[in-house]
Amino acid sequence: MSEYAIKINNLTKRYSGLWSQQPVDAVKNLNLEVHRGEIFGFLGPNGAGKTTTIKVLLGIIYPTSGEAYVLGRPAGDPQNHYKISYLPENPYFYDYMTGREILHFYARLFGIPEPERSRRVDALLDRVGLSRAANQPLRTYSKGMLQRIGLAQCLINDPELLILDEPTAGLDPIAHIDIRDLILELRSQGKTLFISSHQLSDVEIVCDRVAILNKGELVRMGKLEDLLSGGHVEMIAEKVPETVLEPIRQLGGRPSLHDGRLIVEQPDDGSIDRVIDLVRAHGGHIISVKPYRRTLEDLFVETIQGGRR
Repeated sequence: MSEYAIKINNLTKRYSGLWSQQPVDAVKNLNLEVHRGEIFGFLGPNGAGKTTTIKVLLGIIYPTSGEAYVLGRPAGDPQNHYKISYLPENPYFYDYMTGREILHFYARLFGIPEPERSRRVDALLDRVGLSRAANQPLRTYSKGMLQRIGLAQCLINDPELLILDEPTAGLDPIAHIDIRDLILELRSQGKTLFISSHQLSDVEIVCDRVAILNKGELVRMGKLEDLLSGGHVEMIAEKVPETVLEPIRQLGGRPSLHDGRLIVEQPDDGSIDRVIDLVRAHGGHIISVKPYRRTLEDLFVETIQGGRR
């Protein structure tokens, strides 16, 4: 069995131009691996190539060049259809059916017999918090309820790999927490989750590793703990002379002094202690010292804006 749930080698997807326009590379020479049992965040601005990549992984479209493997088999291999599930950003369901009926419908498509089918349906309705609404038509469901029934549908075949596109988009805070908890629970059961999302705070909470695409190219990939290292500490002090500025710069800080009020942005590498000692030695008075952790949003903006220069 392959150690990778997803492995992509030199993947390029080119769309032919219309009316003699130049061809467009939606994805360019993409390489990435997703380990089994991890939650992987697949990020990028609109038009970065995320949806195209997902379509290749699902076998909906074929690459122009390169290879993609899912659960050790070529992307689109029919033998994988029972092992993977996909939740699109805006799933479409037959809205005249009830929550219970739609789950039975998909269970039948997977050939799950009774009484196992009913057992799974009841368990999943309870798991996503829809037992009370199970017999209501889907047209009466809220956005959050439809996301929940979509996740239940994704789990009806007990997949090894779940590909989720914006699973928490448009949800209220309580639904956000419930869906995040469910995602973490699925990882604890050994499932692999590949999540494409613009909800960066959610991704930061649940994902083990992330990849950031921009203009069809992979620009960042790694463990979140590594990518988000390098925060800073902000110190504010008063009655500080100008003579302290250059020593602070030599320690890697970025000082700003106005009328004796000093604001310093210092790397979070332990050097703030020496800066504090410098300020006090020059007669300054420390007002505050605040650590600031780098966020995934900071990394995302830095990465994408850097690529546009």
